[in-house]
Amino acid sequence: MNGQRRLAIGVGTGLTIGFLALILIVGTTIWLVERGNRLLEQTAMQRSIRITAEELRDHLRTEESSQRGFLLTGNQIYLAPYDTAKAHAARELDELTRMIATDAPNRAMLPRLAEAVAEKIAEMDSSIALKSAGRDAEAMALIQRNRGKALMDEINVFLYNAILIADENSDLDSAEQQRNASLLRWISAGAAVVIILVVCAVAFTVYRNAQDLRLARDEVKAINLSLEERVKTRTADLAMARERAEVLLAEVNHRVANSLQLVGVLVRMQVRSVTEPAAKDALLETQSRINAISLIHKCLYTSGDVTNVALNDYLGAMLSNFETAMKKEGHTATLKYDLEPISLRTDASVNLGVAVQELVTNAFKYAYAEDKPGEVRVRLKRLSDDEAELTVEDDGVGIAPNAKSTGTGLGSKIIHSMASALRTQVEYINRAPGTAARLVFATANAGDAA
Repeated sequence: MNGQRRLAIGVGTGLTIGFLALILIVGTTIWLVERGNRLLEQTAMQRSIRITAEELRDHLRTEESSQRGFLLTGNQIYLAPYDTAKAHAARELDELTRMIATDAPNRAMLPRLAEAVAEKIAEMDSSIALKSAGRDAEAMALIQRNRGKALMDEINVFLYNAILIADENSDLDSAEQQRNASLLRWISAGAAVVIILVVCAVAFTVYRNAQDLRLARDEVKAINLSLEERVKTRTADLAMARERAEVLLAEVNHRVANSLQLVGVLVRMQVRSVTEPAAKDALLETQSRINAISLIHKCLYTSGDVTNVALNDYLGAMLSNFETAMKKEGHTATLKYDLEPISLRTDASVNLGVAVQELVTNAFKYAYAEDKPGEVRVRLKRLSDDEAELTVEDDGVGIAPNAKSTGTGLGSKIIHSMASALRTQVEYINRAPGTAARLVFATANAGDAA
């Protein structure tokens, strides 16, 4: 125990020191990278200021050259570069105003630069206009005032100052980048030395406790051998208990199914002794509901799964039995069904089966007269991975608006109750002719709804 404790303390201390060194490297690297990015952006901005200032100066000089060429020769060909240079100069003046920082020493001179450039361009425009109007003497007098030269000298002073400041800032940023790179190298080297020392210390501690660990592993192996035997014995007992539980549950379902069938037979016998039509119909409906529930338990004990019911098998058997019973009672309508293979939890299957039983019973009793042929169709299809749709439809008389119920209303109450247990509701659609009852229900964890 003492050896393990020393090992844990030594490893924990070493890892803590190494982790702190790693945090130092990562934090410093991130800070220096961010600082380097800002310096690169600043350097790029200073370079852009320098280029823009030079281009503004060059375009103003181009305007001067074009102006003088036109004044001396009167040839319009000199004005083509003049107009282009004038447009570029205006754009570069705006860019220079935008790029120079608000705290830059030459920021306060920007308004005067804009005035000087505007006045210079206006002076050149005036001389060109006079020359174009044939007023050569006035144009030359305007030039000889030397106001344009004074303005250009003032502009050159500002632009040279802007270029000089941009170069100085670029040099300062480059120097700081070099210092940051050197600092990062020293920090990385120091942290690397710390990490190497930590690794050596941890390795020594682990080596020193290797013998204790070997002894501990031998003890664990011995315990594991004993534990494996106990696990095998326990697993065998659990498997046997599970088999017994499944057999017992299958037997319970078998007996419940037999008991419900017996109750159904007793109800059928009671039907034969009853003469009143309403009572006889009620008993027959009760027998159908009992048969629907008994089929659930029959499906459970005949399948390998005692928690889920295959709806296509269950509903198929139930509808087949129901059609036979209806024909015995004198109904001439036929029953067709198309059932996709869908599994549902047991309690939800009971609710769905009772609802289908009632919907099909209503279709046989009220959609067609006893001597009138027709067809009742039941469809079960999957809508998605966790949702399915059941439809019962006929081509009979349909549902008249505001029609009064011709029965006791118990069937409708049962349908509503079963649908509520499934957390859904039945939608009745007037097909003209006939009626369709549509029920959309969840197939995942549907049994929890009951």
